[in-house]
Amino acid sequence: MDPWSESEGKRAHDPIFQCFNQNQNHLQSVENCWKERSVDGVVARSERTCFWVSGPIIVGAGPSGLAVAACLKEKGIGSLILERSNCIASLWQLKTYDRLSLHLPRKFCELPLMPFPADYPIYPSKQQFVAYLESYAARFGINPMYNCTVVHAEYDEQLLLWRVSSQTSGAMGEEVQYVSRWLIIATGENAEAVQPDIDGLQEFPGTVLHTSAYKSGSAFTGKRVLVLGCGNSGMEVCLDLCNHNAEPHIVVHILPREMLGHSTFGLSMWLLKWLPVHVVDRILLCIARAILGDTARLGLKRPTFGPLELKSLSGKTPVLDVGTFAKIKSGDIKVRPAVRKISGRDVEFVDGQLEGFDAIVLATGYKSNVPFWLKDRELFSEKDGLPRKAFPNGWKGENGLYSVGFTRRGLMGTSLDARRIAHDIEQQWKAKGTHPRGG
Repeated sequence: MDPWSESEGKRAHDPIFQCFNQNQNHLQSVENCWKERSVDGVVARSERTCFWVSGPIIVGAGPSGLAVAACLKEKGIGSLILERSNCIASLWQLKTYDRLSLHLPRKFCELPLMPFPADYPIYPSKQQFVAYLESYAARFGINPMYNCTVVHAEYDEQLLLWRVSSQTSGAMGEEVQYVSRWLIIATGENAEAVQPDIDGLQEFPGTVLHTSAYKSGSAFTGKRVLVLGCGNSGMEVCLDLCNHNAEPHIVVHILPREMLGHSTFGLSMWLLKWLPVHVVDRILLCIARAILGDTARLGLKRPTFGPLELKSLSGKTPVLDVGTFAKIKSGDIKVRPAVRKISGRDVEFVDGQLEGFDAIVLATGYKSNVPFWLKDRELFSEKDGLPRKAFPNGWKGENGLYSVGFTRRGLMGTSLDARRIAHDIEQQWKAKGTHPRGG
């Protein structure tokens, strides 16, 4: 007996699976089981809270989760998405600043099977991107289960299934377990905000907030603000603060957003068709220097590696200038070296300078939270919560475990992984001589 048939037999006689329909002799979808236990919109408690999911379980309803759910749906395979927030793309909707727009042209940010509307600008705004994602979910009938935080996921060696425990928010606060043959991790590289460990930061008497809580510079008019972190978020926050008459200071491959009449990213992709990464990096840096001049004299020191190589090795995205550099050149935004320590409102920098600030914005990025709840040490690294294998080989693990959105290549990488995963699961389904059902 093959492992899958064996697990089917075990499951048929296991009382924990509540979604087995004796009359129709097949497994119900988890959505129907949930509805059957719903009373006036409130999920009723039962002695057994373990639900069978006929298709894959997807953790995360961001762009990655939506993409893989749509690719599966196209093949007639339903899925269950568990989302800890109350909406899709919660990072975009709840934890981004108002002026945010896509840093890459829209053609590089489309999800599979559905392009952006033709009337969208080259760089869609945050609001436009969210609208696109909502339309995407509606088109493919994707309905995540919201307010469900996955607290534990582990492969059951006896049943040959993944057990996923989710804590629901609200008055009930019930822990529910789901089981499936497949588990897709789509929580992405930006699940949790990174908080830097700086001596004295906890005692700083002014405002301290991460960019995940920053919305607009209007709250900082007339104030001296130190922005820690000089990626795209840090540079844009500085520009936003400057536009609201605050006095920003920032502690960076910086590239023009467009070169030679084309987007910098588009030009990079075109050059990479014929040239190796290190050669493309040199070309980009030469063009950037011709356009921007010597940025080192302004305190913007270049990393050892070129922008594309740095992205590949560390996942750090090169900074694409959207107007911040002009403010740095004019002196409206002041560049500072690294912070040594903080004493009250005074910040001491590594060059010995001491300056007072009213607020500190932490543009220190995000990290994966997968190691905290997924009990698997083969696909994901415990160190950084990213796949151990580099792109393009990090999308598939053992026993029906997959990852999507961890490529360090943005939405282009997400789309590639989503298609691979859907195809792989479809092949397994067809190998059993069954037909996928939508869900």
